[in-house]
Amino acid sequence: MQISEFPKLEKKTVTIKGWVTNKRTSKGLVFLIIRDGSGFTQCVIDEGIVKPDIFEAARNLHQESAVECTGVVVKDEKQIEGYEFQVTNMNVISIAENYPITNKPHGVEFLIDHRHLWLRSRRQWAIMRIRNQIIYSIHSFFQEQGFVQMDAPILTGNACEGTSTLFSCDFYDSKAYLTQSGQLYGEAMAMAMGKIYTFGPTFRAEKSKTRRHLSEFWMIEPEMAFYDNDMNMDLIESFIKRLINDVNEKCKNEFSMLNRDTAIFENIINKKFPRIPYNEAVKIIRGEIAVNGKTTIEILNQELIKTTGRISEINKEISEKEAELKAPGIKLGKQNFIQNKIDKLKNELKELEEEERNIPQWLESAKNFEYGNDLGGSDETVLTMLFDTPVMIYNWPNHIKAFYMKRDETNQELAKGVDVLAPEGYGEIVGGGQRETNIDLLIQKINEHELPMEAFEWYLDLRRYGSVPHSGFGLGLERMVAWICKLKHIRETIPFPRMYGLLTP
Repeated sequence: MQISEFPKLEKKTVTIKGWVTNKRTSKGLVFLIIRDGSGFTQCVIDEGIVKPDIFEAARNLHQESAVECTGVVVKDEKQIEGYEFQVTNMNVISIAENYPITNKPHGVEFLIDHRHLWLRSRRQWAIMRIRNQIIYSIHSFFQEQGFVQMDAPILTGNACEGTSTLFSCDFYDSKAYLTQSGQLYGEAMAMAMGKIYTFGPTFRAEKSKTRRHLSEFWMIEPEMAFYDNDMNMDLIESFIKRLINDVNEKCKNEFSMLNRDTAIFENIINKKFPRIPYNEAVKIIRGEIAVNGKTTIEILNQELIKTTGRISEINKEISEKEAELKAPGIKLGKQNFIQNKIDKLKNELKELEEEERNIPQWLESAKNFEYGNDLGGSDETVLTMLFDTPVMIYNWPNHIKAFYMKRDETNQELAKGVDVLAPEGYGEIVGGGQRETNIDLLIQKINEHELPMEAFEWYLDLRRYGSVPHSGFGLGLERMVAWICKLKHIRETIPFPRMYGLLTP
């Protein structure tokens, strides 16, 4: 049986197999937190119930030892997931060595070096379960909408937007690249199937270590024949709402483990996403237009005051806790409790001090944002502070968008692109738009971007033979997971992250 099945096994005697994630003892009792992959539960080993050798074996277990336990499932709302397991028999499968990841706080560098073990923690377990649900919901959404899943090649002979951020490799006697997007191939497949989506790994060789960047990540890229950009935005909104609705319904336990406040999800499910043209977004970023009675400049100044005040509170609390540690006769248990609290406060302080440094820079950048520039990470953060749903920015200056983006018929300086920015400061999660069907404009753009024309002849064929209006978008899975779980860094969103300077484990 699995721990996830406990709701239908109340008062029944069953056997579970799993790993010890935590242990504590008291007189005549051993409490084990067991993880079996499907969930966590507290197992109670009572000296008065089990045989003496079993009780002694339980006392000697180390973190991550593997066990097989037989016992009774008992409902207890105070326990993990609402149930407790009262053990009647136990078999030790393996005794673990001293586990390097303990229940005390560890630095990020240490944890990422031990990613193969860090995945076992409750936090990472919850994140991976939410990621799994998002993936399932992605496939369900598109399949129900009549899309066909197709696969774009990972090895390509050309780039979507130039080769400066691509990994190159030898492909027999030719140069090849690891794909940065399956979109161009998606367009070809949509001309055959009508509506398709690809879902696979993509690669970017940017030498960036920001909390939003990975070198290897997964992209969902639908392409739709006979779609304009308004229809494209309608689909994006429906898609995101479906994902949010599904995880909100099915991952309550996981969100609880992450201490994720999910109240914002109700707004996202029930509200229309704002659609803002680029020129208006620029004015909002500069603080020239208020949203719901507030400007970006006012919000940033308020955040700076709030952050500075919280830093003062934490410094005072740390001083008080450190004084407690120096008190004579303090017991070891209380000492550990206080030290853990201090460590958590210091982690929060580190994040707040980073915000205190960033906010003045964001203010300066917002006030001086120039029309025609692309939005940077700070610009996206500032803009989304004013909204409690994702925001769609559309009709961009064409010079900052990819060569294949369709020009606006009413203003050739604009491209019919759309970026979707997640709230809570998470920035871009979707990029897309309507594709250019005018072969002459495409050829002009390929030349302007100094791309090799011969590499795109097959792509131009899509305009020569049966060209139709079509649109599509790409959603970065890891950025979506980061926002939904409200994670500080994208490296926690994928089992084994690959980013600049990180290739192992």
